[in-house]
Amino acid sequence: MTVLIIGASGFLGTELVRQGSSAGRETAATFRSRPGERDSVPWHHLDLRDPAGLEAVLEAVAPSAVINASSGNADWAVTAEGSMRLALAVRERRIRLVHVSSDAVFSGSQDPYDETSLPDPVTPYGAAKAAAETAVRLLADSGAVARTSLIIGHGRSSHERMVHALAAGRQEGALFTDDIRCPVHVHDLAVSLWELARSDATGVFHLAGPDAVTRHELGVLIAQRDGLDPSTLPSGRRADTNLAGALRVVLDSRATERHLGIRLRGAREFLRQDR
Repeated sequence: MTVLIIGASGFLGTELVRQGSSAGRETAATFRSRPGERDSVPWHHLDLRDPAGLEAVLEAVAPSAVINASSGNADWAVTAEGSMRLALAVRERRIRLVHVSSDAVFSGSQDPYDETSLPDPVTPYGAAKAAAETAVRLLADSGAVARTSLIIGHGRSSHERMVHALAAGRQEGALFTDDIRCPVHVHDLAVSLWELARSDATGVFHLAGPDAVTRHELGVLIAQRDGLDPSTLPSGRRADTNLAGALRVVLDSRATERHLGIRLRGAREFLRQDR
């Protein structure tokens, strides 16, 4: 069984490739800008905006399953249309698809959100991810949508790097005290996505940690783990800015955990264990 990781040079994709390679699984990887550092897997250039390029990669790899961990941000052509194009392509070839989505598909009007919750995005990125979800659910017969939240781990995530930059005064800004999410460790998330890819489960799944924390609380936990002074972290309220987006988005992952037989650690647990 060959699994193709799309977006494999990103933070999550790198961990997916590492786990697949370490476990001796047949793994192939794609990149858009530059390949990752693991030489043990074949790397293929792929831009999801290019239909011919996508067909060429699928033909060359002939995967049994695809994990789409790509991040096109708010670029509709990549995040929405690219995912739609992928869903159509894997359907034609009868390839299983696991599509990584985001809690950005929600407005924060519901608390919490479980796997049955319908998207109601309030940002361009959330709208693009919601469109991609719809395409996967309707077009990919054996598709699974995996919604997640802030991905943290090993000091390499964007949030962890930002905490260090703020503490050192290298970056201006603030960590919001009213912006609440359910962080997940990149290791736990990748393990869960591999479980999904190797199963025949279809539908929508939630893969987020059980701890709902503010971005400032998360920053303090990171600072404590890394020996930084938490008092150096500037705080503020997102509600006092003109930034778009939901304030409180809590993903309930308990049904997914029971279905897959996994346990996702909360931020307070995994940041203590990362020390």
